Amino acid sequence: MDQDADGGAAARRFTRADRRRLGLALAAARLARDYRRLDAVLLVAEGHAISEAARRVRVARLSVRRWVERYLQERDVSALVDQPRSGRPRRAARLTAKRLAAAMARDPRRCGYLATTWTVPLLAHYLAAHDGIDISQRTLRRRLHEAGWRWKRPRYVFSEREVHLAQKKGA
Repeated sequence: MDQDADGGAAARRFTRADRRRLGLALAAARLARDYRRLDAVLLVAEGHAISEAARRVRVARLSVRRWVERYLQERDVSALVDQPRSGRPRRAARLTAKRLAAAMARDPRRCGYLATTWTVPLLAHYLAAHDGIDISQRTLRRRLHEAGWRWKRPRYVFSEREVHLAQKKGA
């Protein structure tokens, strides 16, 4: 059984002001990860065991223990807020809206393709082969949407009208 199994040892370290502060922050939390952390720490502050709080918010006990310790060190709810991180870098960072517009302005037939219009798979292949930009079709669709491009089916129009069209229509 861990030292905070009854919740008493950890709960005694929290004051009434701490519980009020955590409750207000919990009501104002907008991000799920912040809400989860505040909820877990508030449960421990109210006397629940760390293992019970971890089970309720569906995280590891060690995480709840770290959150409680972090809060108690500073007595500030901002200690529980997720710190900014770099995240995964964008694979196609070199694909700017200007580069995308330049590629879209080219005729696929002049680039060696047997198509009259660009499709997402064809454009992704072209960008990988000619510009060295390896981008997934899903990301390319997202970038096209961000740049304001919309996909529409091409409308084929006859270049000349038939001479006997009116006669065929019954006129």
